[in-house]
Amino acid sequence: MLEPTVKPKTARAAKPGLSISIVVPIFNEVQSVPELHRRITEAMQTTGHVWEAVFVDDGSSDGSLQALEVLAAKDAKHTRVVALRRNFGQTAALSAGIDYSAGEVIVLMDGDLQNDPADIPRLLEEIENGYDLASGWRKYRKDNFITRTFPSRVANWIISRVTGVHLHDYGCTLKAYRREVLTGFRLYGEMHRFIPAYAGQVGARITEVPVNHYPRMHGTSKYGLERTVKVILDLFTVKFMGGFVNKPIYLFGGVGMGFVGLGGAGLLFLFIRRTLYGTGTVDSPIFLVSALLCLLGVQSILMGLLAEMSVRTYHESQSKPIYTVRYSIGGEGGKQD
Repeated sequence: MLEPTVKPKTARAAKPGLSISIVVPIFNEVQSVPELHRRITEAMQTTGHVWEAVFVDDGSSDGSLQALEVLAAKDAKHTRVVALRRNFGQTAALSAGIDYSAGEVIVLMDGDLQNDPADIPRLLEEIENGYDLASGWRKYRKDNFITRTFPSRVANWIISRVTGVHLHDYGCTLKAYRREVLTGFRLYGEMHRFIPAYAGQVGARITEVPVNHYPRMHGTSKYGLERTVKVILDLFTVKFMGGFVNKPIYLFGGVGMGFVGLGGAGLLFLFIRRTLYGTGTVDSPIFLVSALLCLLGVQSILMGLLAEMSVRTYHESQSKPIYTVRYSIGGEGGKQD
């Protein structure tokens, strides 16, 4: 058996009433399911927490669902199985698991045995220390360097710089969250890896914990180099949602003003040149480019105004606040989360 690269600490006694939900997406991992369940049970028995494992079968075709049903029948107290109608992808499976979970703290992890359930108590310890999110860091990653590790490092560097939430390993699924951190936004596409960025934007307290990582023992990886392209594209969405979703006019209007400024400068140059030297303006390519820039600028500003109307409709129709509250003090209820 492989020795862990990061030695787990002994978990502290749990706080009374703290409940844990471990959400695991499963897609064609029939050989890993029994061992994964055993390891999760072994790890959680040392914590004293009330816990459940929510396995989400993402349209498996190899018997994974049947294996999960057997585990649920044997351990109904701690095992819940959510079966999706078809393969929707990891993000959708994680989202379904979160929706069907009941814990105050939610732990997400992969189902291929590359994450180590023995690290879960260490993540929970950080949550008990006051953090809202404890993110796993595969410090000694056991994946192909060219196709997995190196592209992941590049993506992590870019994501950290763009979002301002600096983590070594956004791609590590093994993370622990307070439930309230996961509310207020929905996950689409491949956005699950950006949850720390969303959490950071609403003021969550985040820490990073080195965790074990093992080579894949069964099955094949579902990801390749194309994932890096998806990450970069999703990053545009994250940046927009984090910085401009409540004031889109700042983005569209800023771009529009830039276009109008460049176009106006070109037209002013042509006017001065015609005044001083009598040179024609209509036949100049500068005139066409400047006019096009002014037109694009006006359109961008109008698009920003339409986006502002949509944002107001979105917030007001759902009574959705534009802020998040950690807690309040005073009044009849005392301290309230």
